[in-house]
Amino acid sequence: MSDIEVLLRMLSRRDELTAEEMRLLAALPKRRRLFARGETIIPSHAEPTECGLLVEGFAGREIMVGDGGRQLTAVKVPGDLLDLCTLLMRVTDHAVVALTSCVVSFISHRELLLVIEGCPHLGRLLWLTTTLDGAIQRNMSVNVGRRDALTRMANLICDLYHRLEIVGLAERHAMRIPLSQATLGDLLGISAVHVNRTLQTLRRRKVVSWNTSGDVVIRDYNRLAAIAGFDPVYLNLVKLSR
Repeated sequence: MSDIEVLLRMLSRRDELTAEEMRLLAALPKRRRLFARGETIIPSHAEPTECGLLVEGFAGREIMVGDGGRQLTAVKVPGDLLDLCTLLMRVTDHAVVALTSCVVSFISHRELLLVIEGCPHLGRLLWLTTTLDGAIQRNMSVNVGRRDALTRMANLICDLYHRLEIVGLAERHAMRIPLSQATLGDLLGISAVHVNRTLQTLRRRKVVSWNTSGDVVIRDYNRLAAIAGFDPVYLNLVKLSR
């Protein structure tokens, strides 16, 4: 999959892109880089001059706490822009780290701004991605703050399935999520041991299978969504004129 194709798939799920708009995005100069698992993609308190587009792998927004631990406040999938907010915020208030090996394509702020200024519709679609970030973040906040461990895990699985399906990385309720149980714990605010127990519970209920290689099969989506209390409205999975 080309660097820009994942972004086009994500945007096209929400609105129609013209041939000229697709050409403009494809023509953006890009700097591709590979990151190893655990490597920092974008440091906290940085002043980026580029935006990162995740092409392969999983990344996370990371905030370190006083005792040396961390909270992952969001998980990013291919097609996600990692730090488009820095066009306006300028300074990052969190880090973005590679949760698996990742391929990231960097696009300069200057080139993005030229496209946005010359094509207002694309500007609105890119703005939409930041509002989607906020909606996904709100769901994650509720997940960690008000749901029990089993519901948190079920909700995360539903969330990732829909987001990966958009970019062609999940189908027929199967996907690959090669995240360690420690990483899942940092996302869900529970221990790795508790992660293991919740996955065992989902397996016993014949709702989900998740093997050690990260291959996930949702065996009963309706039951999983019921356990999760999952409502995909925050993902805005409707194609509308923006």
